[in-house]
Amino acid sequence: MTTIVAVRKNGVATIAADTLTTFGNTRLPSHLDASHDKILHIGDSYVGVCGSAAHHLVLANLLARTPDVQLNSKAQIYETFRKLHPILKDECFLNPKEDEEDPYESSQITALIANANGIFGIYSMREVFEYTQYWAIGSGHEFALGALHQAYNHFQNAAEIALAGVEAGIALDKNSAAPITHYSTRLSSNC
Repeated sequence: MTTIVAVRKNGVATIAADTLTTFGNTRLPSHLDASHDKILHIGDSYVGVCGSAAHHLVLANLLARTPDVQLNSKAQIYETFRKLHPILKDECFLNPKEDEEDPYESSQITALIANANGIFGIYSMREVFEYTQYWAIGSGHEFALGALHQAYNHFQNAAEIALAGVEAGIALDKNSAAPITHYSTRLSSNC
């Protein structure tokens, strides 16, 4: 899967990710993958997508051609993904089933978002969280969260903290590998 992290500190939001793609036991390293960056640039936002490799292409296509994409608050992110869900099912043939006990259909997507308004997470049933300091997703997320927790008070630079998180995922998760891609944006004065 992957290790993707987002960090906000000292007026900057940074998102970072590893670049390995896996298919079961097969690894597709970045030097063999022409599109190894797991972070999409959508408007003024960076969106790191984990899970099925298909999600990246599907979301890149849908978000680029959807005129009212708004990713600047929890409410806007929820509404954007609520509107995308029927399109994912009808046009992209998404299988919305995860578990019979689930209260809602799944969009099967987990992503982190970084922009001038903060850092956010969107999950399969369109749950949206806004994070005040940092968060991680993907198969290496537990290792990354530990590193982020340790690095957050030791570094002042959001990018350095984010890189430490992804480096921990790369070191300890078999489904994450270098190189790392990362992007930063200045937070608005309201954040």
